[in-house]
Amino acid sequence: MFRLLYEQNSITRSYQLIWMIVCLLVSGQGMLDAADKTPALAADSAKRKVYFTTDVVPLLTRLNCNSGGCHGKSTGQNGFKISLLGFDPAMDYSAIARESRGRRIFPGDPDRSLLLLKATGLVPHGGGRLLEADSADYALLYDWIEQGAIGPHPDDPKINKIELSPGNRVFQQRSSLKLQVTAHFSDGTQRDVTHQSIYESNYPEIGKVDQEGLITTQSRGGVFAVMARFGEKIAVFQGVVPYHSTGQKKLTGYPSEKQLSKLDQHLVAQWKKLGILPSKPVDDATFIRRVTLDICGTLPTVDEVRQYLADSRADKRERLIDRLLERPEYASFFALKWADILQNRGSGYGTRNQRAGTMLFSAWIRDSIAANKPYDRFVTELLTATGRQAQNPPAIWYRSVRSTPDYVESVAQAFLGVRVQCAQCHHHPAERWSEDDYYSFAAIFSRVGRKGGFADAEVPTNEVIYLKDEGEVHNPRSGKLMQPRPLGGPDFKVSRFDDPRRNLAKWMTSPENPFFARTMVNRMWGHFFGRGIIHPIDDARSTNPPTNPVLLNELAYDFAVNGYDVKQLIREITNSYAYRLSANPNETNAEDRQCFARYYPKRLSAEVLLDGISQVLDVPTVFPGGPGVFPEGMRAVNLPDENIRFNFLDVFGRPARTSACECERTVDPALSQALELVNSKEIQRKLTDKNGYIEQLASNQKTHSENVREIFVRTLSRPPRTSEVKTAVKYLNSEKNRHEAYRSLVWALLATNEFMMNH
Repeated sequence: MFRLLYEQNSITRSYQLIWMIVCLLVSGQGMLDAADKTPALAADSAKRKVYFTTDVVPLLTRLNCNSGGCHGKSTGQNGFKISLLGFDPAMDYSAIARESRGRRIFPGDPDRSLLLLKATGLVPHGGGRLLEADSADYALLYDWIEQGAIGPHPDDPKINKIELSPGNRVFQQRSSLKLQVTAHFSDGTQRDVTHQSIYESNYPEIGKVDQEGLITTQSRGGVFAVMARFGEKIAVFQGVVPYHSTGQKKLTGYPSEKQLSKLDQHLVAQWKKLGILPSKPVDDATFIRRVTLDICGTLPTVDEVRQYLADSRADKRERLIDRLLERPEYASFFALKWADILQNRGSGYGTRNQRAGTMLFSAWIRDSIAANKPYDRFVTELLTATGRQAQNPPAIWYRSVRSTPDYVESVAQAFLGVRVQCAQCHHHPAERWSEDDYYSFAAIFSRVGRKGGFADAEVPTNEVIYLKDEGEVHNPRSGKLMQPRPLGGPDFKVSRFDDPRRNLAKWMTSPENPFFARTMVNRMWGHFFGRGIIHPIDDARSTNPPTNPVLLNELAYDFAVNGYDVKQLIREITNSYAYRLSANPNETNAEDRQCFARYYPKRLSAEVLLDGISQVLDVPTVFPGGPGVFPEGMRAVNLPDENIRFNFLDVFGRPARTSACECERTVDPALSQALELVNSKEIQRKLTDKNGYIEQLASNQKTHSENVREIFVRTLSRPPRTSEVKTAVKYLNSEKNRHEAYRSLVWALLATNEFMMNH
């Protein structure tokens, strides 16, 4: 042996000698114990063949060795890097068995392998002790090394699927259930891999899970899901925990089936399973304000409120919804929503040349919505757009969406409800999407060409979008040429005369598509209820299942059958029993945040809030044109892009439109918002305008009581309570300056949650 060492180069000789000394120093009694125990344990076992891909890699995943915080991160850890979550076994094997001169494994004496010495803490390890020398996991690694540490081979068995048992079920609070995971392999075998799997709950506050698959429900009700992963396969278990215990009396007070649509019946069935009662239906004043804000993004006028409250017809709510859908404000409000999603952006480059494009695109979206253009046609025209912006405004979408990541991530998130960003660099950790899926989807847009126009800083303006004869996309890791293929769909067979984007639009808008209709109906449900059936609304994945799958499927089916009629979809949602429920909880549904047993209040969006203040005070906002001047009375909802500097809008969460995610728009409270309400020069200007509502109040001949009644209807869309009239009149009488008195009263109402929230 020493002769062999002598014949090697000096660096290798030094390394070998140092390694021998380390092994002798760390041997000790613990090493002897490990050496004594492991062969015995291995001998007692069945000595089945250990496969690297289906045995070793899942164990490394379970031990978090290949997590993003350890050796799986992009830079590795302490000179050792393996693939994130084990999705590249060949890379992992090379790193373990071949890098660093193969010092991590020692087939001649597996116990002396650095892989095991570090895992058991016998050699210092930044991750701490992960294994005990007498554990089954240690034995598995020992057997693999003893069998020659064989790497992945194409003929090795592959994991076809994993199954969870028992199936989905209803729990009691503070109860438990042990999951079992069975893996099915390509060679026809199956094996219990419960111990080798990893688990994660999407709502641990309802039902948590430990790393042995034991589910423990908590002291609150709701719907939760547990993901189990073994290798690259995922299975999901869904549980329901009622809000009341079985010892309580049976709940009564659910609406009769005669009052319910099919959609409502699915909701009521879930409420009964959860043991919660819905809140009471809202009064007419609350409903007209709620639905007018949700459909038109504007407050109802005083006359509209009074006429609606005086209407005694049984179908007046249906009539109201139909009227709102025909108003121009409906198209403007939803055009704003889609301008956010489609990234109709003006910032980041010169507005002078970009504004014409953003206005054209905004107008095309608004006109499409006003005409009730079928949703499948709307998306098809957008994705397949060619030509100049002036002749074909949808082509402007390609001005912001320009790169491979932009194409994949924007289309997937906006129209398929899938967040696939992770798959750009590695296999999606919680879904089936791989790097090949990502770049195959990108290949659909590889022949999008651009020419003409003029450069305006970062982005060319007025360029022509056309279909090139050629275009390729390669997987940057493997170098593989990718064929155009949508997520979860077939390869497209296209010639140089075919546009792959048309194939995409045809595949996407098919009624059989598993994503398209579901994503749109979930997005619209989230708009009206403040929360999607899948939430977040654009994060559909097997590990984030819908809280009411039957309801979502029913909505999606009806939407497709009705020809992707968006107005009809809105009618279904807003005419539902659930949409008419009060936001005030009862004793059974106070904790409900998932199942729509009550209306969830939501803060008005930045533009709607500013327009609402302008409407109440009867003073329009003056927006900087940049270039030019916007017409007098311009509403914030109608602004063509986000590049109109206005501090109020930014403070209250206007999005930058840099992605297709609706999460860019924020409605969370912040200290800066309170300060803006107090110090805003714009609000102060509106309160003191000589032609505004405050001046009208201060100079009219009406009594304080009459004015107070109108103020409440104008701001809160409801008549004031007797106590409110008494308090307001008392305050007004106590003030000497009539202008200041009314100014303070109206401002106080504008600053209330009742005004700033839709409820």
